[in-house]
Amino acid sequence: MRVAAVCGAAVVAVVGGVAPVTGAVEGRGRGPEAELTYHGSAAMSGGRVHVRFTPHHHGPGGVPDSTAAATVRLRWSEPLADRQELPQGCARAGERVVWCRVGALDAGGVGESLGLRVRLRGAPSEVLLEFDTVWSGGG
Repeated sequence: MRVAAVCGAAVVAVVGGVAPVTGAVEGRGRGPEAELTYHGSAAMSGGRVHVRFTPHHHGPGGVPDSTAAATVRLRWSEPLADRQELPQGCARAGERVVWCRVGALDAGGVGESLGLRVRLRGAPSEVLLEFDTVWSGGG
């Protein structure tokens, strides 16, 4: 799991206890025969967060094109506004959680870029965003 702190228009990603990297969002998830990472960016302004990321599959097995196979879970430290307009393939899964379908990925492959904008309840000055992969077994 990777965590990104979003403050104003700046983003900081913490990579497993390593020094923060400015301007990127990274996440990682491991399944039985697949290892996914997410690379992208996030920007926040006036209680709205725009997130864009691309899944990368490091193998060894493939990821099938199934909504249950691999899903990226995005969790915010602040509650989301009640109404959200999410892109196709993404769904709200609680007060602070959105899930997005990853789609099929061959070993060593790069998936389609995903972009979403969410509204936070109120207008907090910062928010933590966590990325992780949920596998069909509930991982």
